[in-house]
Amino acid sequence: MTDRLTIRQPDDWHLHLRDGAMLTGVAPHTARHFRRAIIMPNLVPPVVRGDDARSYRQRIMAALPADTTFEPLMTLYLTENTDPDDVAAAAESGLVSAVKLYPAGATTNSDSGVRNFDKVRPVLETMARIGLPLCVHGEVTDSDIDIFDREAVFIERVLDPVLRSVPGLRVVMEHVTTKDGIDYVRSQNKDMAATITTHHLIINRNHILAGGIRPHYYCLPVAKRENHRLALREAATSGDSRFFLGTDSAPHSDPTKETACGCAGIFTAPNTMSCLAHVFEEEGALDRLEAFTSLNGPAFYRVEPNATTLTLVRGSEPVIYPDKIETGDGTVTVFDCGFNLYWRVED
Repeated sequence: MTDRLTIRQPDDWHLHLRDGAMLTGVAPHTARHFRRAIIMPNLVPPVVRGDDARSYRQRIMAALPADTTFEPLMTLYLTENTDPDDVAAAAESGLVSAVKLYPAGATTNSDSGVRNFDKVRPVLETMARIGLPLCVHGEVTDSDIDIFDREAVFIERVLDPVLRSVPGLRVVMEHVTTKDGIDYVRSQNKDMAATITTHHLIINRNHILAGGIRPHYYCLPVAKRENHRLALREAATSGDSRFFLGTDSAPHSDPTKETACGCAGIFTAPNTMSCLAHVFEEEGALDRLEAFTSLNGPAFYRVEPNATTLTLVRGSEPVIYPDKIETGDGTVTVFDCGFNLYWRVED
């Protein structure tokens, strides 16, 4: 049995760092293992213009040790008033790596998102011209659509029409959660990819609801049926270059999770690599972990893989991670995968 695995240092292609005291508390947990991360722009107010992204990047770097090698890859929040020229300038300067599409009301701090897709067509056409990826939160928000069906309906009603109307647009379907999403990505050309989270490889909707409501397993998109989880595992461990890691690690303080109307988000930054090694070992695919975490994402984003490496070691005793971390914005619960973890990142 393999008990030691060295891979290129991984990247996280979908990450929430928040701001202020929460940012200071959570950012070091990602920087400890990951070399780069795509940073989500759904702050209050959102990161809409290039100047907003520049300022937010400065705050992220200030929250990290001076000798950090971590690189935040910034994104802009797409609104119906987004200026195509500002997007192009921010991309061409190297400031931003993508633009994020939130359907209005789809998830945390998404009220400024898009309702009328005709209004953002000039931005999408500019992005297609310059090759800037669009990161998509793939759910409709219609109240008459069951929450477990919203990803599949989004593909049919929104994503597929957008791709047909804007040829050459490069799209990442983020935190894909269904077999429908996996199949759709596989049906498209090289301009389409998808991120898969750590937690969606491990939990299904029973983990949230069976035997009592577990708020720390609640996320958006919500975890689906077991057959969808198995489809995600197959895609992630297949070696298919269209699928790569985006943890969607999303910290919220415990009081905002453990309430009558709790926030959606799961904080996986501290133990993601141990969890993934476990999953890939279970699937007999440890030799493909590097592709999923360290190679496929850079290939899609047209950047070089990291030259630095990370080593995972399998021990005989379980790795102990903290149940919670303390931040200046309150206690945050770390993802509980529900089983013992034996793989750890070597110091």
